[in-house]
Amino acid sequence: MITHTMIVAFDETLPDAELDQYLADIERAMRDTGLTQSIAVRRHLPIPGEEAIPALVATAIVQVTVADTDTLAKAFAAPGLHAVIGHWQSRYPYKVAWANHEPLS
Repeated sequence: MITHTMIVAFDETLPDAELDQYLADIERAMRDTGLTQSIAVRRHLPIPGEEAIPALVATAIVQVTVADTDTLAKAFAAPGLHAVIGHWQSRYPYKVAWANHEPLS
């Protein structure tokens, strides 16, 4: 089993409704691939002073579990997922850092 953890950092602050919609869209697009064993999406929980840290600070976290790395590659090749990513990148540019790893627990 492989877990793909994405740290999503939007370039600007999104209205709450827009961030909720982004998370719902990403979750739906990943589920629609039919390749995920689980998916979880959450907002980042900010703490005071973190904006002063010279690092990528998350807006949201997306975590997807799949059977193996081949399945992960197939999931990310899905046209529906590319459409969702393109839609949101065109409206609200963002950066993503990720890690592929075995389950943490």
